[in-house]
Amino acid sequence: MAKDSSFDIVSKVDFSEVTNAINITMKEISTRYDFKGSKSKVTLDNEELVLVSDDEYKMDQLKDVLLSKMIKRGIPIKNLDYGKIEGASGGTVRQRAKLVQGIDKDNAKKINTLIKNSGLKVKSQVQDDQVRVTAKSRDDLQAIIAAVREADLSIDVQFVNYR
Repeated sequence: MAKDSSFDIVSKVDFSEVTNAINITMKEISTRYDFKGSKSKVTLDNEELVLVSDDEYKMDQLKDVLLSKMIKRGIPIKNLDYGKIEGASGGTVRQRAKLVQGIDKDNAKKINTLIKNSGLKVKSQVQDDQVRVTAKSRDDLQAIIAAVREADLSIDVQFVNYR
């Protein structure tokens, strides 16, 4: 009797890498000429990035630098949920970006329908903020991984616990 194989579809962000990306961003901003004398900074508050800059133009520049450092460190930028730009003290502007963790119900539903429509003999079930996929054939699981990677989801997903 063949044993079922399985894997989990999750959406996680490595906060140590986020901290590294923030540190590298701050180091680059301190040396860049266009940020000379600027009050720009990036901090991590719980699971939110807080970006502060002099004006909206510098805020966009700050975001560009931060995103490039996050991409280099392998942090999924799809998982950033930006808030509105608001005024802050000292004539600066502030923007919060929430780091989304876990698969919400809408994306879990999309993944489940994608798996069901694939026509493969696999089972999927939602477990809290992840989706578990089981099948007898490992080839079917590989096909599901490829299909989910190709899907247009609003979050970045990883595949873990492949057994």
